[in-house]
Amino acid sequence: MNPFDFPSAVDDKATRARAVERARANGVRLPTFAELAEPWTVSADATGGLEAVDPDAPDARNLYRVNWFNDLSRAKRAAVPVHIELPSAFTGVPARIVVALGALFPMIRAHKVLAAYACLAPRLVSGRFDPVKQRAVWPSTGNYCRGGVAISRILGCRGVAVLPAGMSQERFDWLDKWVSSPDDIVRTPGTESNVKEIYDACADLERDPGNAILNQFSEFANYLGHWRCTGPALGAAFEAVAEKNRGGRLAGYVSASGSAGTLAAGDYLKGKYGAKIAVVEAVECPTLLMNGYGEHNIQGIGDKHVPLIHNVMNTDVVIGVSDKATDGLNAVFNTEVGRQYLAARLGIAPQLAQMLGYIGFSGIANILGAIKMAKKLRLTDNDYVVTVATDGHELYASELSHYLKRRHNLGDMTRELAAELTGEHLLGADTDWMIEATGFDRERIFNLGYFTWVEQQGISVADFDRRKRQDFWTGLHALVPQWDEMITAFNRDSGMATAA
Repeated sequence: MNPFDFPSAVDDKATRARAVERARANGVRLPTFAELAEPWTVSADATGGLEAVDPDAPDARNLYRVNWFNDLSRAKRAAVPVHIELPSAFTGVPARIVVALGALFPMIRAHKVLAAYACLAPRLVSGRFDPVKQRAVWPSTGNYCRGGVAISRILGCRGVAVLPAGMSQERFDWLDKWVSSPDDIVRTPGTESNVKEIYDACADLERDPGNAILNQFSEFANYLGHWRCTGPALGAAFEAVAEKNRGGRLAGYVSASGSAGTLAAGDYLKGKYGAKIAVVEAVECPTLLMNGYGEHNIQGIGDKHVPLIHNVMNTDVVIGVSDKATDGLNAVFNTEVGRQYLAARLGIAPQLAQMLGYIGFSGIANILGAIKMAKKLRLTDNDYVVTVATDGHELYASELSHYLKRRHNLGDMTRELAAELTGEHLLGADTDWMIEATGFDRERIFNLGYFTWVEQQGISVADFDRRKRQDFWTGLHALVPQWDEMITAFNRDSGMATAA
């Protein structure tokens, strides 16, 4: 499917009818984007008994937890998205850094399940995806494909995960329990940096019309899901912290490149608050910084290409973070010895130290990016930087064990190593590997995407180029209420409009 051929009406009535019947048979009521952004607006009839549902179960009611407003139990709704405010003693900068926690999302414990739902729902209600005859194929470096498999299972169709073989074992352990068949896990060569190999595998799968490819890197629904849902949620977290601290301004938003879906929240935050948008990548593969290449272990951030849905011309800062820092700080944040050191050395509360377990590799990269941004822009204690932790440590326990053995010949963390890693990577965070993007920089990064999307993936030059204009991106916003109307009609036809 051409990514620029946006679903805006019912294209195939017969396919949609089969999807309606499948939803009826499986008791699935689809939430609208507005309901995911503002879950308190959902009627009790639609979510009856939700608190009793296991957040990790393939239960259709868990679709109503695909939002930023789950509490720490993941069973109830929070008034404000759960977040961590990192103190200056921890970050070394006066600016206030606020981290929203993606690990509270249902089923996969990562916010990528939101992107997966956002990509499939418009296809489903427009008759472009047939849950009876097709498999949903989810290309990813780990979390998006898990989200896609979870959504697929709820809808009663087969989901196929396509991801690099070198990703953390915990991802594969989860997939083994959720896929319909072992054949529905496609391992591609390499690790985090090998996105091209994922595309090649999807090209092979796409030759079979029974496979529908939902490529997060080129699905504008991914962008719109985060613009509509993640952006306002982060705005709510900022406003709550600012009110507690008697004001301030939202100076920046930081997100790793990844599929660029989460970066869409930055467009919302810039439009409402004037925040600058910073994108993080690994210095071991400095694609945006230097048109570079390489391998790294910051799992979940992708690289070696510019996603089609990255609004490059609205990006203000590019920040490089080393996987040496994320590997090292993961060991500090997620061992008792490391947390005890942070509490003793930096004076942070033990409760905050325990909360660091909600922050995985890409979240650590985002925090370091926020610190570097605050230093580079000389932000003050009146300034806030908001970022996200996509997932938590539970996906990286095996990586921590490998790290300690591989890098330090240790089975366990020591206080001495915790001090070394904290000093080097947290307190020692610098402003190297950063640019404040000029018009020339944006043009260069934008042009780099040509080689992936036009030469390799067959996007027309005209479609590729129109992404330079901001009116293209703001024009996309009108699709969301159209999709909500189509979702509402789908629920009415399935008989699930008011049923839980």
